[in-house]
Amino acid sequence: MRTKKRTKASSIVIFIITILLIGSFAVLGLFGTPDIGGYRVQSFGEVLKRGLDLQGGVSILLEATSESKDDNAVDRTIVVLEERINNLGVAETVIAKEGTNRIRVEIPGQYDSNEMVETLSKSGKLTFEGPDGTEVLTGSDVKDAAVMMDNFSQPVVSLQLNDSGKQKFADATEKYLGQSISIKMDDELVSAPVVQAHITNGEASITGQGSYEEAERLASIIKSGALPVVLKNVETNTVGPTIGDAAIPQSLKAGAIGIILVFLFMLVFYRVPGLLADLALTVFILFVLLAFVIFDVVLTLPGIAGILLTIGMAVDANVLIFERIKEELKSGKSIKPAIDAGFNRAMSSIVDSNITTIIAAIALFSIGTGGVKGFALTLTIGVIISMFTAITVTKSLIKMAYNAGILSKVTYFGVKRG
Repeated sequence: MRTKKRTKASSIVIFIITILLIGSFAVLGLFGTPDIGGYRVQSFGEVLKRGLDLQGGVSILLEATSESKDDNAVDRTIVVLEERINNLGVAETVIAKEGTNRIRVEIPGQYDSNEMVETLSKSGKLTFEGPDGTEVLTGSDVKDAAVMMDNFSQPVVSLQLNDSGKQKFADATEKYLGQSISIKMDDELVSAPVVQAHITNGEASITGQGSYEEAERLASIIKSGALPVVLKNVETNTVGPTIGDAAIPQSLKAGAIGIILVFLFMLVFYRVPGLLADLALTVFILFVLLAFVIFDVVLTLPGIAGILLTIGMAVDANVLIFERIKEELKSGKSIKPAIDAGFNRAMSSIVDSNITTIIAAIALFSIGTGGVKGFALTLTIGVIISMFTAITVTKSLIKMAYNAGILSKVTYFGVKRG
């Protein structure tokens, strides 16, 4: 008897702690914390990245007009554009390939559109310079650049020069032996490898890359300098911040109303389990926003629509579970077996419906552009997390509540027995 009382008491403590933790994280996510000693926790509203339609900016569509035998020329051009934008200190930029020869660049914030077009569409200039500032090579002297693994399984950039660059490089490596030769794109330093040998065959390896991705980026920049793609401006749109100023409050208001109505629906129709479902839904929203921060998701208006849709799907999963539990209780089962059977019976329907939604979202992301991709991405993240919260969080809360004696009567599930 004492053991049962201890078990029930510990279950009550765990349940209360769980509720307090959920509430604390919800408050932190909504409001953040005050500044304490120069440190503070920012709210989700402060850290989430906003897209062009929410904060305004410039949308530029560029088209490659020059032909290249390299099928990856446009992809390499994207790498150069990213480098240029990073050098400008512009954050949260979206650069995406459209079709086979077009590049869409979306730059949030207030920038001069003509200046941005000029900066992005100019031909890249790759130079190799000695420590005294003397130009050693240009992009036209480079034949190829690729990433390889050395004998120690470390990534290196393999550099091949054409006939015009071979003798220049031989002279330079002899002159600057033991010194650095700077590699620059548009006068911005990309790398500064040290000359370790006199190279006469026009082939060299650039070592010292921190990761394979870093080496791949350097190789892409070097090769892009050797294979420049001429870009022309096809379309430029300047989006004012007034769209975001109006859309964000309206979206937040609509979302808040929708969530409150869902919470009330679950409370009215499912009583105590509905309250637990509301707690699970709060966890779901926190997890979704946290995933957006971790994966650097840029939030757009279609993305907000995707979030709201996944909230509805998360509720739908709980409805399926509770209806199955009610059916088991009406058939005469006691509470604990009814909970287990209800979850087991609902799982196949939940998994099937969510997987078909994920497949549709992946298809949208693959063929869509711009806002469609944003909608598909947020939908995919939300659906995956909704499955997790329905299968684990809701189930854990229900079982904790039962063990704590909170779900001790079938009437708490909205079921009446004669």
